[in-house]
Amino acid sequence: MSNQERPAARRGAQEPLWRHIVGDVLRRQRRAQGRTLQDVADVAGISMPYLSEVERGRKEASSEMLAAAAGALGLGLVDVLALAQGELTRAVPVRSTVSVLHGGNRTAGRGTVCLAA
Repeated sequence: MSNQERPAARRGAQEPLWRHIVGDVLRRQRRAQGRTLQDVADVAGISMPYLSEVERGRKEASSEMLAAAAGALGLGLVDVLALAQGELTRAVPVRSTVSVLHGGNRTAGRGTVCLAA
């Protein structure tokens, strides 16, 4: 992959992009299962070229597409998010305390990622 495709994310100057992290997670899971792009795309109901673009971090998949790809791999969105969080945590050191809202009370936690929908 060229430096233009993943500019600073792979060179360490900035945090990696979400689409790269998620794409890497999906590709690793697919390969660990010994499955082809075509097989997973067929089960997910998406095109093989599109899934390939998502895995390579060239396309930012919608939540519906991510759910379909994850489901085809026997995963849920929460599984993909957990794996992506692990990747992100390894790729980027926590630089500051993250303020997290728990039941209306703000608490400080290091390394905690909260996503709201």
